[in-house]
Amino acid sequence: MWRVIGHEWAVELLQRSLTNGRVAHAYLLAGPPQIGKTTLALNFAQALNCTGEEKPCGECLSCRKIAHGTHPDVQVIEGEEGTIKIGQIRALQREVSLSPLEGRWKVYIIRQMEQATAEASNCLLKTLEEPPAHVVLILTASNTQALPPTIVSRCEVLNLRPLPIEEVQRALRERWKVEGERARLLARLSGGRLGWAVAASSDDELLRRRERCLDKLEELLGQGRVERFAYAQELSRDPEEVQEVLDWWLSWWHDLLLIRGGNQSEITNLDRQGPLVNQADRFGLRQIRDFLAALRDTAYALEHNANTRLALEVLMLSLPKGSGSKKRSGLESLT
Repeated sequence: MWRVIGHEWAVELLQRSLTNGRVAHAYLLAGPPQIGKTTLALNFAQALNCTGEEKPCGECLSCRKIAHGTHPDVQVIEGEEGTIKIGQIRALQREVSLSPLEGRWKVYIIRQMEQATAEASNCLLKTLEEPPAHVVLILTASNTQALPPTIVSRCEVLNLRPLPIEEVQRALRERWKVEGERARLLARLSGGRLGWAVAASSDDELLRRRERCLDKLEELLGQGRVERFAYAQELSRDPEEVQEVLDWWLSWWHDLLLIRGGNQSEITNLDRQGPLVNQADRFGLRQIRDFLAALRDTAYALEHNANTRLALEVLMLSLPKGSGSKKRSGLESLT
């Protein structure tokens, strides 16, 4: 039984390829972080090597080994210190020529392929061009535009989309036993990324980081250029935090836009509704839209290797002047 929540069309496509004996030699699962790409890849690896009647059964020895990461023919490759290096791909190439030890297929799942160096990508290309018959490569990526076109063109691409918020909320309640209001909040905050919602349900630090991020935004609204540039300098030292901050700021300003448009019931940051309403009164639609555009431009520039500190300083120049007052969100009652 497939353990994937949502993405029914992708499951059906993979199941059909397995049933018809038309398994591709390489797949690229694309979509936002924590949307379920690795879960789908592992489930497909189970289906490929399952010995049960209904594949994947989830109960046979092969399925259980893959679920626990101990199957000798299924390997997950991740970046070392945030980078997939050529040595990792060369090691893969040495192994793919060998026959499977236990299963029918050797499956290699390469996570976050956009983290691969140019040398690693070029090295992998040779395997994609002439793959052994018993090998299936499954790449995952958040941004296919960051991948060499030659890599993308040699894979069957499945573009996964965020799940409906209601489906995330239902899954949190039914499978992970998250209580009502907390499930509702996490589903909204996830933006349809079930993996993030599940992680946040058991790791309060994710929510505390968001809390600090939005607190800082409210603080900066009441500060001048010196404080804003100092924050840009501090933030630029941690590229991963930069992306997280931009995502949460986007959600905040999008909520302001919804409130100004009279659609308050659809906001993401439910636990900060009071501060959002207060801030919405202080900005015009033009200001909100302009800063949303500035946030997206900054994210795009950083994806294309712009200087992080400079990009953030430009963003700070675009940040409107508003109230720096801060109200507690009530998050503590939900965690």
